[in-house]
Amino acid sequence: MMNASMTNLILLPTPRSIQYLPGNLRLTGDKLIHLSGASPQTLFAAARRFQQALLARVGLAWQTTAGAGMPDAQIGIKIELGGVLPADGYHLSITGQDIRVEASDPAGAFYAICTLNQVMEQCGPILPCLDVTDWPDFAARGVMLDISRDRVPTMDTLYMLVDMLASWKINQFQLYTEHTFAYRRHPQVWAQASPITGEEILLLDAYCRERFIELVPNQNSFGHMHRWLVHPGYAHLAETHERFLAPWGDYMNGPFSLCPLDPGSLRLMEELYDELLPHFSSRMFNVGCDETFDLGAGRSKAACKERGSTRVYLDFLLQIQQAVSRRGFTMQFWGDIILHAPELIAELPREVIALDWGYEANHPFDQQGAQFKQAGIPFYVCPGTSSWNSVAGRTDNALGNLQNAAENGLKHGAIGYLNTDWGDNGHWQPLPISFIGFAAGAAYAWTVEASQTLDMARASSLYAFGDPSGALGQAAFDLGNVYRTAGIEPINMSALFGVLQMPLQDMRADQRLPSAAAFDQASAAIEQATSRLARASSNRADANWLVRELVFVADMLRHACMRGCYLHQSAPITPESLQQDARRLAAEHREVWLLRSRPGGLNDSIARLEQMSTES
Repeated sequence: MMNASMTNLILLPTPRSIQYLPGNLRLTGDKLIHLSGASPQTLFAAARRFQQALLARVGLAWQTTAGAGMPDAQIGIKIELGGVLPADGYHLSITGQDIRVEASDPAGAFYAICTLNQVMEQCGPILPCLDVTDWPDFAARGVMLDISRDRVPTMDTLYMLVDMLASWKINQFQLYTEHTFAYRRHPQVWAQASPITGEEILLLDAYCRERFIELVPNQNSFGHMHRWLVHPGYAHLAETHERFLAPWGDYMNGPFSLCPLDPGSLRLMEELYDELLPHFSSRMFNVGCDETFDLGAGRSKAACKERGSTRVYLDFLLQIQQAVSRRGFTMQFWGDIILHAPELIAELPREVIALDWGYEANHPFDQQGAQFKQAGIPFYVCPGTSSWNSVAGRTDNALGNLQNAAENGLKHGAIGYLNTDWGDNGHWQPLPISFIGFAAGAAYAWTVEASQTLDMARASSLYAFGDPSGALGQAAFDLGNVYRTAGIEPINMSALFGVLQMPLQDMRADQRLPSAAAFDQASAAIEQATSRLARASSNRADANWLVRELVFVADMLRHACMRGCYLHQSAPITPESLQQDARRLAAEHREVWLLRSRPGGLNDSIARLEQMSTES
């Protein structure tokens, strides 16, 4: 616990306005949580969250009441609706006598308690007197978690993550789905994936609602359908089964996208929607439709040549939108393809929501936001945690990307902010690698200006890793910046990740291989980051898992450095030693994976590691 007289509390997100006042409040027993106003039942979630934190952190048990005529001397905290604050806004006051919360709506009261609980986390039973007035920059503040490449979290992991995100005032959550929902009529597609079931969605939806989070359904519906199209029963719907050229210059093997001209493509998606959507209380639906790389490379080639590939894309997207609208949902869709022909954006229905995504610190959110604004299309900005294609993350890039999205989203009137977390190429990064990105995204989505000076390593250590010493947060932060030591920074990945994924024989001729000196610098940075783990003092129940996950990440980076030194012949490393270390890492990857994730997808992920154990 920190000293209650402090006037530099670390709060995540940073409130819009906080004023420290003289004096303090000592929390004692025999007090009441008083819910005031016409609808006290709507405030019970906030009261319950404070009640649980008070017992866990201070050891006090306050009862909750909604009755009238309570003497002020009995009230420890009063929670009421009122005032003229914006939606989700609140006013929190701690005086020498009591705590008072006034909120614009029940969600605002809940968020006031989240801030209060963080004050109590740092100060214990003696709280500083202060006055906070707060509301968010973005009405929709979301997180999207990839559960399709290849990691499907356990329910306990999802509950833990939802609780953490709720405490940072996140109010939307999505599970990115290609083939990992257990559709009853399509078992062969998800048979090896340990999918999310309908009952689990119902449970998670209820859990989210209790924490003022909207669980938004998500099912990719055009591109990224290869997990379906490889099966005989769906192969006829593919755009192509041949190789095609991707935008970055490499060839990909089909199938990948649905053929938009085949009536069966829409029929399949409508069938999936009819089973999926009733499990959600949300009226939003993310249909994906991004990265249709092979469009025009196969069955739609003639139509794309005649009408243009973006027009063919838009025509199918509009059919998807009509199917979604008929079912009473508002369609969200990834906006990358329509941006290829900005003149077509205005043809979108005004009730859709475009998701403007980009994952580099310098992504043109300014330019793209202006295009959606000019066309009158509601949109979210969608940055990411930069955890994928890295093992350890790319901390500096993540912070730049997340802040860029918030600033330009505000500039152009984005109605939401969706922080994305992907699992490309085996989903090698454990979940805690994304904690700093989740925390920073939550901070910037709430108040980007106020949060610019927030110490993200320190805040993440406190509120994600549960470590008041700061060691775990700083270790994760620093491991996430090892990528900068390589001297080269490829788009959407770290160079060290590329060294792990690329066969040795290909790297020997690759001019992009980091230098021998860079691998030495990376090794030194890894050791410096992991030296902090010895003084970690997490209060989380899974504290040992957190340390083990970060050690695994460090070991993966060390192996990348071993491979680099072997290629440069700058250290006495043999093929046998590389193979032995790769086998050790594959075994550890399996065990670390199963701490928080289901077994489905593990074999696909681990195969990418196991191929290193036979290289020479």
